Amino acid sequence: MKLTPHTIAALAAHLEQAELNATAVPKITDNHPDMDWDDAYAIQDLIRAAKAARGVPVAGLKMGLTSAAKIQQMGVKEPIYGFLNGDHEFRSGADIATDQLIHPKVEAEIGFVLNRPLSGPGCHIGDVLAATAYVVAAVEVIDSRYEHFKFDLKSVIADNTSAARYVLGTSYHDAVGLDLRNLGIVLRKNGEVAATASGAAVLGHPAASVAMLANMLGARGREIPAGVLIMTGGATEAIRVEAGDRVAVDYQWLGSVSMQFT
Repeated sequence: MKLTPHTIAALAAHLEQAELNATAVPKITDNHPDMDWDDAYAIQDLIRAAKAARGVPVAGLKMGLTSAAKIQQMGVKEPIYGFLNGDHEFRSGADIATDQLIHPKVEAEIGFVLNRPLSGPGCHIGDVLAATAYVVAAVEVIDSRYEHFKFDLKSVIADNTSAARYVLGTSYHDAVGLDLRNLGIVLRKNGEVAATASGAAVLGHPAASVAMLANMLGARGREIPAGVLIMTGGATEAIRVEAGDRVAVDYQWLGSVSMQFT
């Protein structure tokens, strides 16, 4: 690690206040260009701890930048992970207030919930599917705290991978027998098709994203717990939304997810 504990704590407080106040800030590597990957995840961990200390439930984990569309859109090179706040969860049909967000975008995802813990190294798709309790259609609302939605990989890790809100479908599906690789996804904004994708857009198979997460956590002595939601990363590019927009996403075999932005 390159940063001192004092600096890591100060940056965690700085980024969380930017989130809570819906105020954009410059990316933190502008002033701390030498920070490393461990620093970035340490900042994220302190944000998570601060929320937990205030009674905010941690509902799950999320992968980010797992599709070619997102990697190209954000100009980064490899997937990252973060956490999900339970008080940021919505169900299909929800109204989502934009005055609590900075510059929100939506992306279609596939969620997994496991019936037993998983950890790496060596976790693979077969392990994930064998441990999956169910899959669910999901939409993540991301909202980078950085100005102009511009960041580098270490800055976005520290900012909890731009996590903001997430909207879940109302039906759960057994992964056995589902062709998740070829599952079709159509995202519509105000009735017009804004993006399309398949499950294969996420690392070739969305279960590969869960396996990668288990391996990344295993390298840090951690695991994916049973029973928590895992968001596997955007299959589509992120689509900008604002007050008045309606978003609906149809998922082959998994149903649909909709929301209104107010």
